[in-house]
Amino acid sequence: MASHRRPKQPSRARVTVLTTAAAAAVAVSAQAANAAPSAKPSKDEVKSKVDNLYEQAEQATEKYNGAKEKQEKLQKEISTIQDSVARGQQELNKLRDGLGSMAAGQYRTGGIDPSLQLFLSADPDDYLDKASTLDQLSGQQVEALKKIQDKQRELTQERSEASSKLKDLAATRTELGNKKKEVQGKLAEAQRLLNSLTAAEKAALDAEQARASRASADRVQLGNSAPASAPASGRAGAAFSAAQSKVGTPYVYGATGPSSFDCSGLTSWAYAQAGVSIPRTSEAQANIGTRIYSQSQLQVGDLVFFFNDLHHVGLYAGNGQTLHAPRPGTAVRYESMNTIGGPFMFGIRV
Repeated sequence: MASHRRPKQPSRARVTVLTTAAAAAVAVSAQAANAAPSAKPSKDEVKSKVDNLYEQAEQATEKYNGAKEKQEKLQKEISTIQDSVARGQQELNKLRDGLGSMAAGQYRTGGIDPSLQLFLSADPDDYLDKASTLDQLSGQQVEALKKIQDKQRELTQERSEASSKLKDLAATRTELGNKKKEVQGKLAEAQRLLNSLTAAEKAALDAEQARASRASADRVQLGNSAPASAPASGRAGAAFSAAQSKVGTPYVYGATGPSSFDCSGLTSWAYAQAGVSIPRTSEAQANIGTRIYSQSQLQVGDLVFFFNDLHHVGLYAGNGQTLHAPRPGTAVRYESMNTIGGPFMFGIRV
């Protein structure tokens, strides 16, 4: 006969623990449901964060520009070396052919020097280092062998140099890619923050930028952009005039004109229009010409540098103003040197 045992009932202690745990879970859920959402950043807070991101993006942009300039320089150097190696190989082949012709002539006239015969199937370095071999060769043959030896050494050195530069080029390309991603990441984060604003807040920020652009345009239309003092030189004046013609042109990272610029792209382009070649990046531009530390001594057309790491550059426009390409989302414009966002470090007279 089957046994019908009564199921074991849970203990009172176990029931108490389970009940308490359930109550706690319900309380936590209720707290989470009723918790206030994180405070949305204000328009001014978003603007501050965006400005900071744009500054970081500009820093990365100048590093990107430096890596790009280095890449282009290495590519030119490698191409030059490779061309030289190709020409050198042709010269080496001619030298060998000439020595072979000497050997053929000796053979036709009654024999070939044993040392020369041995050379033609091996490296001449092994024989040039042996006085006994040189004693057996004619003066003309010795000269030909030395030319071949020198050319071989030259080609070996050039090939080694090209190999080293190719490795440097690969590393530079990697750096270039990383800096490009960094810039794009900063700009994307800035855009994400801007997208979090309401339509009214976006309109207010756009209005601020529009006012700054209008003020810059008004200076040109009203003739108020005229220098307060004479340009530092004819070429500085020509560079400044070229930059003036680009007021309103959009900022684009890595751009060197003529339809868009970043900060050092504008200054290098402007001086190029004046027939003066200056480096591509702000950091490199800071190491040319004569430094001027007092704002009162600046003249129109001088380069002016901002921030401790010198990642921003513009052209002095007189009256404490700079003409520059500020940052993403803006255009080439005049601006007070006091509102750039970073301290003025010094000027450069090119």
